[in-house]
Amino acid sequence: MDDKPQDRAEHFLRNETQFHLGALPTEQPHPATRGLAEILQRDVAAGIRLLQKVDGDVAGAADRVVPSAEFAALVEAMLEALGSGGRICFSGCGATGRLSILLEARWRRFWSDAADRHAEYAGECRRISDRVCSIMTGGDYALIRSVENFEDYISFGRRQVADLGLEAGDVLVAISEGGETSSVIGTVLEARERGATAFLAFNNPSAVLCRTVERSRAVIERPDVTALDLSSGPMAVAGSTRMQATTSELLLIGAALEQALARFLPNAPAPVADEWRGRIPAPGAYPQQFRSLLVDLEADAAVRALADWVGLEWEIYRQKGLVTYFADECLLDILTDTTERNPTFMLPPFRKCDDTISPPSWAFAKNPLLPTPEVWRRILGRPPRCLAWTPAVYAELGAANNIRRKPPKLDVEEIRKFRIGFEDDPGRVAPEANAAILTVLGDEWSANRGDPVGLEAAFRGCARAFRLRVAAVVGGPFTRQPPHAWDRLFHIPCRLPDTPLQLWQRLALKLVFNTVSTATMGCMGRLAGNWMAHVEPTNKKLVDRGTRLIAELAGTDYATACRTLFETVDDLKRTVPPDRERPSPVAVAIEKLRQGTSGE
Repeated sequence: MDDKPQDRAEHFLRNETQFHLGALPTEQPHPATRGLAEILQRDVAAGIRLLQKVDGDVAGAADRVVPSAEFAALVEAMLEALGSGGRICFSGCGATGRLSILLEARWRRFWSDAADRHAEYAGECRRISDRVCSIMTGGDYALIRSVENFEDYISFGRRQVADLGLEAGDVLVAISEGGETSSVIGTVLEARERGATAFLAFNNPSAVLCRTVERSRAVIERPDVTALDLSSGPMAVAGSTRMQATTSELLLIGAALEQALARFLPNAPAPVADEWRGRIPAPGAYPQQFRSLLVDLEADAAVRALADWVGLEWEIYRQKGLVTYFADECLLDILTDTTERNPTFMLPPFRKCDDTISPPSWAFAKNPLLPTPEVWRRILGRPPRCLAWTPAVYAELGAANNIRRKPPKLDVEEIRKFRIGFEDDPGRVAPEANAAILTVLGDEWSANRGDPVGLEAAFRGCARAFRLRVAAVVGGPFTRQPPHAWDRLFHIPCRLPDTPLQLWQRLALKLVFNTVSTATMGCMGRLAGNWMAHVEPTNKKLVDRGTRLIAELAGTDYATACRTLFETVDDLKRTVPPDRERPSPVAVAIEKLRQGTSGE
């Protein structure tokens, strides 16, 4: 196929119709958030309440899913794998890949903490911790930097399952917000061929998926794959499945893993089982507890704190400044949200330590207690699991010629170039407007977690050069008076029950950071109504999403929008230097069509 933009557009229009996904509810605008960007710019608190209203849709999905036969089958399969020495593997791409890593990390953290408390059982606890693993399309590197195009290949998902060695006795739980991600479907196909039990969880109605997307239908209708329909409707921002879709997956897949753990504990070391006997809620309690969390976050005090936080970041970004979050217990959650701001709002991605050309990311996250190599091991609970595929492997997998010629660097050495530890990063304080935000859970605030320095003292050491030193506390009640040295303090009060995987802490952090980042970007003009106006079309799904947005906002047909998008992407690659932030091809294409300057 010719590499001219016109030919690429025609190929997408004629031959990639299985990626034209406008019929899926997750790709459609939510009626409750119509005009979201404009409301946020007038009244931040009112815009936050609109976002929170859509989070309530997740509770309805949980009411339907938790009592279902499919949810019960998932818990049973997980329990059987744990009891027979098998593994539970979560697989995903993008937001669901980061969710998969988070679920593995929380499982490992539970058992490593148990090993620390009960030294005589440390070996057994550590063996049990290895019984849960994860696959992210692109490997762990993609946790912190999106890997272009990988999700479009079923063969890549197959290879990652083969690399991990899944087999009979193992359980694969594949998670795809839309239900159509090719690489995730590849993990299901390979797992079944190897004899593993397979589940596919998704957030569009199964009937719609089967009617619309052939690759989805081929998996959902297989009798040897259990489909988990977690659909809750459109997202608060059209297509932004990192929001409600992934929230429902975290709630429901996390609940299933906790239920399997509850039933497995009698087989675990006695002191660990004794600690949690009777403390893990029954399955039916999860939907109601989620509603209670939403009530807390919708209270006036929480909304005021969220709005103030958004206002701070909005002001810093308007001044071309940077925000750096510092965290320990919350770091993996924060890295997830900040990484996802790049493809969602077309912000500069995280920059490696040896990159002196690319613009810095607007937001970044660091642990003030440890150096980078130790931070990676702490947040994952294991060494990073990265890809080091050769050109020959990519050729075998049918990758595009550009990938075969120059395979992306995704190995452990590369991931460690993202300095997420306590190392100095002068670039984060180079702009006049900058802030360091220490983010903690309420019960973490004054705890050392076994470290001789202490989180707050370590933060103050790392944050000396920042103009603003801010604390953000999620959970409580929080009664400690802030020291005078804090420039700002945001407390989001909410009740967070203690469960083995700290599921409610994870959900609270996700809801808070999704709200703050989305509302801030809405204030910054990175949304158009409740659509993502700044989209980087790095894969086929995003090409379709960008095309539909252009057609909607420019008042043109799908084909014209698609051709203009490909033309614009090509123009920007040729004209914008690498040291400058590249404007959104979607936003530029919309303006072209409105002004009648497209090459059509």
